[in-house]
Amino acid sequence: MTRISTFGDDALGDLDAVGVADAIRSGEVSAAEVVQAAIARTEKAQPELNGLAYEAFDQAVEKASAPRSFGGFFDGVPTFIKDNVAVGGWPTKQGADAWTPRPLAADGEWARLYLSTGLVALGKTQLSEFGFSASAEHPRLGPVRNPWDTMVTAGASSSGSGAFVAAGVVPIAHANDGGGSIRIPASCNGLVGLKPTRGRLPLDRETRMPLQIVANGVLTRSVRDTAAFYREAERVYRNPKLAPIGDVTAPGPRRLRIAVCTSSIGREASPEIRDLTMQTAARLEELGHRVTEIGNPAPERFRDDFLLYWSFLAFALVRGGKRTFGPSFDRSKLDNLTLGLDAKAARNLHRVPAAIARLAASRRIPARLARDYDVVLTPTLSEVTPPIGHLDPTADFDQVMSR
Repeated sequence: MTRISTFGDDALGDLDAVGVADAIRSGEVSAAEVVQAAIARTEKAQPELNGLAYEAFDQAVEKASAPRSFGGFFDGVPTFIKDNVAVGGWPTKQGADAWTPRPLAADGEWARLYLSTGLVALGKTQLSEFGFSASAEHPRLGPVRNPWDTMVTAGASSSGSGAFVAAGVVPIAHANDGGGSIRIPASCNGLVGLKPTRGRLPLDRETRMPLQIVANGVLTRSVRDTAAFYREAERVYRNPKLAPIGDVTAPGPRRLRIAVCTSSIGREASPEIRDLTMQTAARLEELGHRVTEIGNPAPERFRDDFLLYWSFLAFALVRGGKRTFGPSFDRSKLDNLTLGLDAKAARNLHRVPAAIARLAASRRIPARLARDYDVVLTPTLSEVTPPIGHLDPTADFDQVMSR
């Protein structure tokens, strides 16, 4: 087992993002020093972890060295942006190499918000192809490895962000999540990963879907970093339909009603994962919360409907590839998972509208749970973090889906 850590005696030290921001404001370190430290850490980690999709080091140094601050609570704190959103002047490759990407003309809605908090982006991080797989293992771009053990996956789709934050390269990085792409890397890499309520934060136009399931967010090493980010993001963008988050700096005084569930649809958590989950539940009970074990509330059809909708998204990307990505788009370079999802949707297009309708109606499930519980505690994954190769996207489609 090989572990990769870039923590050291430099300007970043072992500080989280709030700590780095405080150190810059106090004059203990400069923005240029912490950005240079993050670049050095990236160069150390990249050969082993493979989390970098696009490098913009010179641009980051120039920004951090400017005589006037950019503004924002995180002014000068280094970060990365996941390579599936638009950043002006940078290409977007979506974890694929099936076309020749072009630099984009302007920041998308997400990058405008994210960078307005003062964060300085060093580049973009790798993801699984179009974010479809729970492990980034591209046949030519290579796998993204876990810094705790390079023989296992860093999770996906926000793979590079998770690996780099866990390894200490940067204290905070962008991630987004449709079916687990913030939560899975957080679980695999031992990070804080909160998928916010849909609509809490803006999405680029290209990320919007017939049924909106994707949400932008961050991966961090501390709860306070995640809380601080959502506080600062809310100062830039506020959805009036949602209650404000505000400045969360401590636990609330109210004891919670917590449901704990260790079963998925057609699959139980492994004994080890169930035991760890129940240990967490017991700890919560010791702290005064009321904990109740429940069965999985989702109907079995939910899994099939979600898979069909996921397949439909692949169908739209594959069939509209040349229109979306340009004439260089070559579907033969896509992996078996993407092509298998595309083929599944093509065989079942007549079922997609009803599946979308049922998925939209599934919001009633958490609404019913919310009448009796404040929180539902579940494992993120039913098994321990798998080795590289377990979710190889070049393997047979049915094998990948069965895992």
